Amino acid sequence: METTSSTNEHTGRGTMWELERNLDQPMDAEAGRLRNMYREKTYPTLVLLQLAFQSLGVVFGDLGTSPLYVFYNIFPGESEIKDTEQVIGALSLIIYSLTLIPLVKYVFIVLRANDNGQGGTFALYSLLCRHAKINTIPNQHRTDEDLTTYSRHIYDEKSLAAKIKRWLEGHQFRKNAILILVLFGTCMAVGDGILTPAISVLSATGGIQVEEPKMRNDVVVIVSVVILIGLFSMQHFGTDKVSWLFAPIVFVWYILIGILGAVNISKYDRSVLKAFNPVYVYRYFKRGKTSWVSLGGIMLSITGTEALFADLSYFPVQAIQIAFTVVVFPCLLLQYTGQAAYIAQNRNSVVHAFYYSLPDSVRWPSFIVATAAAVVASQATISMTYSIIKQALALGCFPRVRIIHTSKKYLGQIYSPDINWILLIFCIAVTAGFKKQSQIANAYGTAVIMVMLVTTFLMVPIMLLVWRSHWSLVILFTALSLVVEIPYFSAVVRKIDQGGWVPLVFAGAFLIIMYVWHYGTLKRYEFEMHSKVSMAWILGLGPSLGLVRVPGMGLVYTELASGVPHIFSHFITNLPAIHSTLVFVCVKYLPVYTVPPDERFLVKRIGPKNFHMFRCVARYGYKDIHKKDDDFEQMLFNSLMLFVRLESMMEEYTDSDEYSTRELNQAGNANPRINGTNAGSNMDLSYTSHDSIIQVQSPNHTGNSQVMLSGQTYQTVGDEIAFLNACREAGVVHILGNTIIRARRDSGLLKKIAINYLYAFLRKICRENSVIFNVPHESLLNVGQVFYV
Repeated sequence: METTSSTNEHTGRGTMWELERNLDQPMDAEAGRLRNMYREKTYPTLVLLQLAFQSLGVVFGDLGTSPLYVFYNIFPGESEIKDTEQVIGALSLIIYSLTLIPLVKYVFIVLRANDNGQGGTFALYSLLCRHAKINTIPNQHRTDEDLTTYSRHIYDEKSLAAKIKRWLEGHQFRKNAILILVLFGTCMAVGDGILTPAISVLSATGGIQVEEPKMRNDVVVIVSVVILIGLFSMQHFGTDKVSWLFAPIVFVWYILIGILGAVNISKYDRSVLKAFNPVYVYRYFKRGKTSWVSLGGIMLSITGTEALFADLSYFPVQAIQIAFTVVVFPCLLLQYTGQAAYIAQNRNSVVHAFYYSLPDSVRWPSFIVATAAAVVASQATISMTYSIIKQALALGCFPRVRIIHTSKKYLGQIYSPDINWILLIFCIAVTAGFKKQSQIANAYGTAVIMVMLVTTFLMVPIMLLVWRSHWSLVILFTALSLVVEIPYFSAVVRKIDQGGWVPLVFAGAFLIIMYVWHYGTLKRYEFEMHSKVSMAWILGLGPSLGLVRVPGMGLVYTELASGVPHIFSHFITNLPAIHSTLVFVCVKYLPVYTVPPDERFLVKRIGPKNFHMFRCVARYGYKDIHKKDDDFEQMLFNSLMLFVRLESMMEEYTDSDEYSTRELNQAGNANPRINGTNAGSNMDLSYTSHDSIIQVQSPNHTGNSQVMLSGQTYQTVGDEIAFLNACREAGVVHILGNTIIRARRDSGLLKKIAINYLYAFLRKICRENSVIFNVPHESLLNVGQVFYV
């Protein structure tokens, strides 16, 4: 019945609608081979152990530096410790928090929810967008579901997963709510990137006061600021230049704190081992309000856990699991237990309990290692922040900032100078403004627990839609997570006026920036969709488009993957000439980690051949970067040339008999892939009869393509290729729209502020598209227009 209804509807739209549909199909044919482009590799045991060792330096630095400040923030006043059982209760909470959150929740469950090996809140969001239509920018067409690369599952209509999927897709408010939740978690993670360097470095350098008790705290702050300036000043070199040092430093640190913890247990008070009995958690809470307030300090023992997931791109899941269970988890348990044993016998030495518990002979070496470990921990969160901003930028949720690849070997090694100096300013402001660990710790705890809660809420639809887990397992996971996180959240909320407001201010500012930018981007896309030029109008102009066709090639950039953009009609209305060859270029980001270079371009022809109009969609993942040395223009041109050859081959297939088709299929590397048939190693295409969409593989192979065509067809192909070469030699002009968005006069006050002031300001200070696409200044043509939303 649905098919009949749809057919009647299409028939009623008339001939012009059918013409538009046939000549200008959407370019979302992301089908094919990206679906399974990521496979979790299996590594030999020795390689896996090596990767586990390396992961210590990148992933676990933050968790390892927590013992420097946890007990001080649990018992900030010397008189707060009443008896040994109070220390044992706090230790018991630390032990079971480490067990339930980092070990059970993250290491064994959340790490499995990676997006092609990527972690973090935006990775979870991208994963959800591929399994439910919750992306707020509707850049997909309904006919693309069978061609998509997003690995969607087919659900039983009566299943719980299908009901939740329909519920999520059913209203725009829910899509916006999920987006805001993701943006909020992302903003809190950015706040984590500001607070981690501040508290880690300040806590490590505070060890100086143990040897020099008369040293003023201002001196410690100055030393910390100097270290922070040095740390951020070296970011442009890239972590790959010094990362070989990270793992040994952190490994030595973990072994050191593990051994010292074991020594302290034996030396001071073995009764603290009773903390492994969970009954002491209950006894601790029986002490009343004081115990609940101290949860904010206990929660600091699991800070850095979010880095387990966010930094997943560097290492396989198995390596992180091995490193945590074999080294990190046991060493942390030994250190916290040993520190508790020392505090139980020395209640007046809580402030720098870690340093005071050290033997005099190893205090200075431990201070040096602790400072180095704090720097490594800071580096991990700084790199995480760059990665988060890059993902947000790619998905249209952050203004265009400069992103630099610092490593030719590792795709994830990036650096953003704009973000780097903003982080430095905020880090110095927090360190110099608070001066003490306690208030920074309150702010830090607020940021961390918010990120954990966002991850928990996002994992629920992931488990139902992606994993298709039974609802009972989802409830069990959610309950185990929230039974720990909700009490911690209630404790940090109480400390908002004691420093906890800082990450909320940071998150609020970043959230406004990200949402306003996303809103403006969405309105720009909607305007282009509603004002695109019809193919009937283009065909009515004739091959010359009603203008003088001058030698050269024009690359018209647009956000549309289908249709002729409004900028084109605006251009030809105001200028009497247009280039002989026109290519509408759409740079499109997909909710996938990366798009292999040989699958980057999707090319089609617009209108008849004598119009010399093409469309090229350049597809990128959220981790891909437009690099200057990519030679985007050359790759695009090579893809265009290969398209012309392959298009003629497809026409030859259509007109040939079975024998000639089989003969052509044996013609080596010129054989195409049609309907799943293997095409040879050097070429791939995806063909659709209505619109001649062809997915070309590596542009670098165009020179070796050997096409078996009849003499007449070859002459036509040769003429067109010669024409395209002549157009390129005459000059390539990049035509970009310089669109100004204004709110309509009847718009509300908030909308006017968001569009006319905030979005306009962000557009003014962010990088131009011409810079992002590395367009030569002498080849740039901006077309200005104003539209109202």
